[in-house]
Amino acid sequence: MNGSREPRLLIYSQDGFGLGHQRRTTLLADEFLRSRPEASVLTVSDSPLGKFFSSATGHDYCKLPSVRKVGPGDWRPVSLSSSFADVLDVRRAMLRTTVEAFRPDVVLVDHMPHGAMGELIPTLEMLRDEPTAVVLGLRDILDAPAVVRERWRLEGAYEAVERYYDRVLVYGSADVFDVAAEYGWPDGARSKIRYCGYVCAAPPPDVAESVRSRYLSGDGDGHLVVAMAGGGADAYPFFDTLLDAVQPLQQAGPCHLVLVTGPFLPAERGRDLLRRAQGMPVDILTAVSDTVRYAASADLVVAMAGYNTTAEILSIGTPALLVPRPGPSAEQQMRARLFAERGWVDWLRPQDLTAPALGKAIHRALHRPRPTTPVCPPDLAGRTVGTARLIESLNETRSGPAPVVPRPAGPMQPDRGVRSLRDDDYLLA
Repeated sequence: MNGSREPRLLIYSQDGFGLGHQRRTTLLADEFLRSRPEASVLTVSDSPLGKFFSSATGHDYCKLPSVRKVGPGDWRPVSLSSSFADVLDVRRAMLRTTVEAFRPDVVLVDHMPHGAMGELIPTLEMLRDEPTAVVLGLRDILDAPAVVRERWRLEGAYEAVERYYDRVLVYGSADVFDVAAEYGWPDGARSKIRYCGYVCAAPPPDVAESVRSRYLSGDGDGHLVVAMAGGGADAYPFFDTLLDAVQPLQQAGPCHLVLVTGPFLPAERGRDLLRRAQGMPVDILTAVSDTVRYAASADLVVAMAGYNTTAEILSIGTPALLVPRPGPSAEQQMRARLFAERGWVDWLRPQDLTAPALGKAIHRALHRPRPTTPVCPPDLAGRTVGTARLIESLNETRSGPAPVVPRPAGPMQPDRGVRSLRDDDYLLA
């Protein structure tokens, strides 16, 4: 598929009901284009919001019909009235046709080795006969090890990694969470893993005083607390409890809260929060153009524990209190605990989420002295290191050498009932 035309990267990202995967892939696409400005990047995704994040020139977006998982083995179209089977056929055909027409040098598959319900298998089989590098990108924590091991074994995911992929990029650090060990990867798949560090946007050069003055005018010594929850689809209990904690917080000193609810918070829930916040030192926003700048301007960030939210909090160094969601996966609780053990954040267990407990945790986090001894910092180089790995793959395909790790021979049947790993995780930021 390579030749004399411009370098081409195609990204597949199933993100039917959230923002997390689109955020990560957009950051990687932008960094790829900074390294190779003459290149073209095409992201194929199904987010109902379309291309939500602005991105660099050279990056475009192809939307699949949106689907989401509503229960074990139960998938539904988000908008179309067609059956899921018909929508899956359309998505499968669109994926293969798009890859055939775009002729990418590198394909980056985000999160799901097979795609949703195995929809990528025909395309992956086709690519076995092409000089295209196929790369899998994974956040480090997917779910509890026992859950992932069982699902990947039943669904043939380990076999898919060995058969179809040249490299696996893990967006995290082995010393925080060793994906290969925790999830029991076989040797053939394990040898393909490259840890990149956490993927996050570049931090702003300085605190935006305009943000602080907008919300703290007249409060002098007051604190600014910014609360975030990524896409926000399951964030109502978090924001509901936070509003109940405002009054006791104010009794301990002036404090202004900015709640960034996310575009997927149900409209009626958003209206309820706005009604209850009347007369409180609280502003409620659906979204902001630069969440990193808001977080950098705060005295404390209170957030759910989605991957992108936590990585970007770490990148700016603002004190943070994480409140992970209770389920359906253990991913956010695992991340919050592991980060707190390293002294990077504070956290409150979801089963302890009450207004008094949350108010006390926020007060402690706001008034805790900064550590005098340095904490071992997180590896936040994922955006640049991950892109460098993609560039390596690009150079290999365009110069002609064989892939880094040979793919096993023999077809993998697409009718094995393969399902995606955990698509109800896509509420994650």
